[in-house]
Amino acid sequence: MRVLQLVNTPRSFFDKQVEALERRGIECTTVTVPGTHDADQSRSVTDYLRYYPDVLDHSLDGYDVIHAHYGLMGPFALAQPDRPVVLTLWGSDLMDEESFVPRLSRLSARLSDEVILPSTTMSAYLDTPHQILPWGVDTEQFRPVDRSEARERLGWPRDETTVLFPYPPERDVKNHPLAERVVSRLDGVSLRTMSGVPYEDVPYYMNASDAMLVTSKRESGPMVVKEAAACNVPVVSTDVGFVSDVLDGVENSYVRDGETELADALSDVLDADERSSGRSSIVGLDQMGEDLEAIYRGAIDGR
Repeated sequence: MRVLQLVNTPRSFFDKQVEALERRGIECTTVTVPGTHDADQSRSVTDYLRYYPDVLDHSLDGYDVIHAHYGLMGPFALAQPDRPVVLTLWGSDLMDEESFVPRLSRLSARLSDEVILPSTTMSAYLDTPHQILPWGVDTEQFRPVDRSEARERLGWPRDETTVLFPYPPERDVKNHPLAERVVSRLDGVSLRTMSGVPYEDVPYYMNASDAMLVTSKRESGPMVVKEAAACNVPVVSTDVGFVSDVLDGVENSYVRDGETELADALSDVLDADERSSGRSSIVGLDQMGEDLEAIYRGAIDGR
């Protein structure tokens, strides 16, 4: 099977998904929108106009499926006439009602052969039939590591009580001010943030921490909760995205809303000074690859 993967800005979970497919013998070619997209710069209309001929050229080259990742990629996948289209929506492309992107995403979903959402939370925003396929975690990379070993690698003090806020503090939707207020209620606790960290170092930031705190206002995921759970690192989080599903039944991790409730839960976690049991709840990459291949074959058979 040959699959053309269309993506705006590749993320680590996208890269891992492609790796899982290729281990199953599925040939993947990824076509990314030209130009630069980061916190300071967005792609231009010209970049997207340059993208369509590239997609069309690839789509005529014998692929079995076109897989569009993120709502903005839907129209480019659907503009080719022959190949079945699988659309995966990521979260903000469906849930951020302040932009035009959710409307475009819902239209693309109605026209696609198969639609994938990574969490049941997103289902409330889409009335088109779809399948839930959680993003898998690389459980070889994200694994429990001795806290002292992780701190030595990062140069953190061994005797510090550390809570990790796993995002850059300037991202408004992640609500860093709430995290600061929560931690300020606890004596002798330091709050560290994670910004611009190489992906291979992320497990060490998690394992070096006594707990991870997520205070997001809105999420489709977040993947960091699954990754921390795979490391058996305790998590305290607001009730966003798939957090409740991931942490259901996990020991020494809590889902709470409200500053006081979050602070109380975090205090309980730190007082316990124990690992969580989250690793047992995580779906690995191999299972995700198997499920995704089945969705591709369903799209092909449907055509």
